Amino acid sequence: MKLDKSPLPGSTGLLVLSLLSTGDKYGYEMIAALEARSDHTFSLKEGTLYPVLHALERDGAVTAYEKTAPSGRARRYYHITRQGIRLLDDKKAEWRAFRHLVDAILAEGEATPSPV
Repeated sequence: MKLDKSPLPGSTGLLVLSLLSTGDKYGYEMIAALEARSDHTFSLKEGTLYPVLHALERDGAVTAYEKTAPSGRARRYYHITRQGIRLLDDKKAEWRAFRHLVDAILAEGEATPSPV
């Protein structure tokens, strides 16, 4: 079965906040973690990730700081704030409600005999 890998609107913020809830990360690290945790099903492009991070930063859900990597290169790390954790909890609740409603519709369709 081929999966539609395009995220539903609004789910990218949920995924990013979820990744950051396990610890501070820089951009490429988030991209790699998402791919690994989703068995390479989901992949974010930098052009998608950074606008989401910047919006979350503007909203106070994440903060950013620079840290020098062992290679000497400066990296911008993102940290989830208390406000971000509350937003993550809200987004998880929204996702569960959405999933519940979709499951209810699918279950109803499975109970209905197929037209012949």
